Amino acid sequence: MSKFANSVIPWLNEAMKSTGINVKEKLIAKYLVQDKQKNISTKSTDINVLLNRVKLDQKNEARKKLYFSAAASTGLILFGLIIF
Repeated sequence: MSKFANSVIPWLNEAMKSTGINVKEKLIAKYLVQDKQKNISTKSTDINVLLNRVKLDQKNEARKKLYFSAAASTGLILFGLIIF
């Protein structure tokens, strides 16, 4: 079957072979290219900023828990009043 393909469409075979080589070279080139020097800037983080963020997150979680508890209690009370 390969003889048939080579004899009927030789120009297409050559085009496909060259395309395959180009793709292979491009894939290999990705790994061979040296990494460009990245701008490595040292990022400093203030510990107080992080601690304040943690405190705010804790307050927000406590607020959400309170709202959920209030909503659940209200729902139970309304459900109890409707049934009885």
